Amino acid sequence: MLVHYSTGEKEAEAVVAEIRAAGGAAQKVAADLRDADGAHLLAKRVREVIGHRLDILVANAGVSRAASIEETTVEAFDTLFAVNVRAPYFLVQQLLPVMCKGSSIVMISSLAARAAVGALSAYAATKGAVDTLVTHFASALGERGIRVNAVAPGVVETDMSNFTKTDEGRAATLGMQALKRLAQPDEIGDAVVFLASDAARWITGETLRVDGGSKL
Repeated sequence: MLVHYSTGEKEAEAVVAEIRAAGGAAQKVAADLRDADGAHLLAKRVREVIGHRLDILVANAGVSRAASIEETTVEAFDTLFAVNVRAPYFLVQQLLPVMCKGSSIVMISSLAARAAVGALSAYAATKGAVDTLVTHFASALGERGIRVNAVAPGVVETDMSNFTKTDEGRAATLGMQALKRLAQPDEIGDAVVFLASDAARWITGETLRVDGGSKL
């Protein structure tokens, strides 16, 4: 297993160590997906390690930035689209030669792609683009036996959701959910594992909502 990172090398090393402790093989690989050639460089490094076959690609690198329409800058907008849309597009493109029948691609969408939550218009647009990519990639790659799906989380208790650490933010989050608690990262991970596995072998072109019944 390869663990990609941009700036979080220590975190990547911790994930690699956990995988190895569980008996798996893993190593980290670096690339800055904000760069125009970031996805190409990452794909090159991945192919150098894995050789001629890639069974699962989880495109989960992403950035988020809350800002009103008036406050959104061109720089911030371009960074969001570079990492959240351009990078997975060209990562898939560059890794297609090593994917084959039975390979699975899982991308990460968001509740924000289908519902207005917070001041996230630019970020939401990137996740709407991800949903569109899933549809087109699944259609184009189906004949090769490659499945393409996405997971769309709601609010997850991570560093990207610092607003939930305030009473107001937590109340707002719980108020839009049918299941009144914050999601944990492993609950999103389990959905990714399902879509990547043979248990989901007849599922492609889908965006699976994993959001605790948010905005029903």
